[in-house]
Amino acid sequence: MSATIHRIGRGAEPSLEPMIALVAGDMNHVNSVILDRMQSQIPLIPELAGHLIAGGGKRMRPMLTLASARLLDYPGNRHHRLAAAVEFIHTATLLHDDVVDGSDMRRGKRTANLIWGNPASVLVGDFLFSRSFELMVEDGSLKVLKILSNASAVIAEGEVNQLTAARRVELDEGRYLDIIGAKTAALFAAACRIAAVVAERSEADEAALDAYGRNLGIAFQLVDDAIDYVSDAGTMGKDAGDDFREGKMTLPVILAYARGSEEERAFWREAVLGRRNDDADFAHAIELVRSSRAVDDTLARARHYGQRAIDAIGGFPASAAKDAMIEAVEFAVARAY
Repeated sequence: MSATIHRIGRGAEPSLEPMIALVAGDMNHVNSVILDRMQSQIPLIPELAGHLIAGGGKRMRPMLTLASARLLDYPGNRHHRLAAAVEFIHTATLLHDDVVDGSDMRRGKRTANLIWGNPASVLVGDFLFSRSFELMVEDGSLKVLKILSNASAVIAEGEVNQLTAARRVELDEGRYLDIIGAKTAALFAAACRIAAVVAERSEADEAALDAYGRNLGIAFQLVDDAIDYVSDAGTMGKDAGDDFREGKMTLPVILAYARGSEEERAFWREAVLGRRNDDADFAHAIELVRSSRAVDDTLARARHYGQRAIDAIGGFPASAAKDAMIEAVEFAVARAY
């Protein structure tokens, strides 16, 4: 067991490049599976799916499956198709999310629903979900199927929970964490955990990788929610202020509302209901989340969960894979700075 302690926020600026380089060869196989399985005799399906799949995403979730397999010295290739299944689940949820949110931008490009319409986006999302389950069944492991199918159900529950919480200024931090734990962290956790299953490792190793992915996912989403108020579309891959205009009670807003004067709370109530959402209102919202230190404290929580992710894999032997997975956490948190 390694006793080395890693702390977030120390050393050179972190990068995702070590993980990208670590899994590059495996990722070529995954991309081949993705390209093959998104094909259909209905031309609109690969056209629409390809718009998002080839749209510049980092493929963080399938990379986590591949990196976790490397961490465990898994010598086989089952993880290639399963990593593709993970990416299909993620892509399907993005297609559905953009319809629910009415989003116009995704990763700096027009969303599929804006180009092809909501019905096509929903149905192609359904197609990709189906493809992901085909890949799980072909793998032949009931345990893998249970992990990924459960994650898919939990993601859907998280999205419904978020939908019912939209434009409700009374949303508290506990429910917010429940939402992001489901809609974001569940797939991160499952993506890591399945590597331990195919590598036939212990329940303890499964749990360690699950904890790594889950905490990384929470940190990742906390940072996303913070930089909606401090960044731009070039950094975010979406328009800054999207969450604000959609009336989402993310943690920066929850904290700013809790700490605000009655006048400031009145502004947030109006903003969350969609009555104060022009550019000047967004500028005022930015000032409030900054002056209340809501963004600073959101990012502090992200660092906390990031450290928990790093600690979760502390017991694995030193390796290039472990170093890359630690730096991936540091990168996820550092995106806001």
